Amino acid sequence: MTEPAPRRRPSRARWVRRALFGAVLVAGLVVGGTAARVWQVARLDDQRPADIVVVLGAAQYNGKPSEVLEARLNHAQRLYERGVAKTVVTVGGAREGDAYSEAEAGKRWLLGTSTRAGSAKESLPSDRVIALTTGSDTLGSIRAVAEEAKQQGWRSAVIVSDPWHSLRSRTMAQDFGLAAWASPTRRGPIVATRETQINYIVRETGALLYYRLTHAPANDHTGLG
Repeated sequence: MTEPAPRRRPSRARWVRRALFGAVLVAGLVVGGTAARVWQVARLDDQRPADIVVVLGAAQYNGKPSEVLEARLNHAQRLYERGVAKTVVTVGGAREGDAYSEAEAGKRWLLGTSTRAGSAKESLPSDRVIALTTGSDTLGSIRAVAEEAKQQGWRSAVIVSDPWHSLRSRTMAQDFGLAAWASPTRRGPIVATRETQINYIVRETGALLYYRLTHAPANDHTGLG
């Protein structure tokens, strides 16, 4: 009776190819799942009552908010007027040579002491707006908010930024112990075209994955804060 031929074991090269294929597949699922989550949260507008509304910083020019920042401030003012929170917190530091920080420019706009393009809204009371002028990125700004929250007794926050930035900023705030939700603005150049939206979803996917791996900021100059 003929002995069956012994089964050949997969070669080392085949094992390596299988491992590489598995790693690529897992990485693709993680990246794709994160991108889908960024897109999903970007579509939400959570305006539940909170202790504060936080306006994440963006570029300003000698105290005048950029289009991106002004869109956020407009939205934050609407949230205040709807009674979402009794206090609005603007955040963001200054770059070298700037006369104003992003937080100061935001506060000036909300108080009506800087130009409001096409806006006839009344300004907010001065004791209802707090500017936190530290933080050169999202993580630094959220950390400043969390530290101020401990002193003020704030426990919850609605974060105003751009849609694609919602998940990362909300995640950071929750990691610092705040009950946090996102109410993004739907106006401004970042939401103007489909191509821009796709670019920012890709960028935010990478930034969020980097943060989850390192708990460090993905420093950039995109204007997302």
